Amino acid sequence: MNIEDYIESGVLELYVAGQLSEPENREVYELMIKHPEILQEVLEIESAVIRLTQSVAPISRNNLFTSIKDRLKLGDNDVKVVSIDRKKTNYVHYLGWAAAVLLGAGLLWTFNQNNQLETEVTNVNIEKNYLETQLEDSRTDLAETEELLKAITDKDVITVSLGGQANFENTYAKVYWNKKDNTIYLDGQGLPDAPAGKVYQLWSLKLDPLTPTSLGTVDAFNTDKDKIFEIKNDNESQAFGITLEPEGGSETPTMEQLYTLGVVSQP
Repeated sequence: MNIEDYIESGVLELYVAGQLSEPENREVYELMIKHPEILQEVLEIESAVIRLTQSVAPISRNNLFTSIKDRLKLGDNDVKVVSIDRKKTNYVHYLGWAAAVLLGAGLLWTFNQNNQLETEVTNVNIEKNYLETQLEDSRTDLAETEELLKAITDKDVITVSLGGQANFENTYAKVYWNKKDNTIYLDGQGLPDAPAGKVYQLWSLKLDPLTPTSLGTVDAFNTDKDKIFEIKNDNESQAFGITLEPEGGSETPTMEQLYTLGVVSQP
């Protein structure tokens, strides 16, 4: 695109006068953003229109009366009768006013259009940033999901299903235990949100004699969207259980609040 040819084409004058279509106005606006020369030319055209408007403004009545007195050489008390021929109407004067009004209206319309376009551009940028953030979050979630799938499908991982107990028979959970690095992934999607002031606590159990060892509380259970938690387990566990305990956890499990229990399958 040759910028000089574009400037000399007369399009910018029509833009300032508000005589272009909506697509054409948008095109000029986008070119002004990309090319400072075009923006400067539009500013100069607008300045010229303002000067033109001022130049065709009528002389005030006081200044006009003073001008006539000076021409006739009258004092304040002098009276002189002068024969005045009726002149033709100064159509050029009125045409100048009409042109100024038209251009002024065009400038106002252009200003409003520019504000609207700037608002639209801002909204588009906000939406673009939001979508980019969403895309980045999706990529992060996908990477974390792939990492988790890789961890729980490792050949060294033991899967332990925990079924609902007593009054909580509709609950369930699952433990993925990697005995090689002593890591547990607890899937608690089958558990309801913990009531206020309560937390779920995971237990490692030896069965003979029954010996529970706490693996810690799941404090962020209610706010975690995936309900999957990574927990360290250095015990030779024979079973796993989940109870509901007061905030901070308990030294021994509250058996009346035993939600789920599962036994580790023997190889």
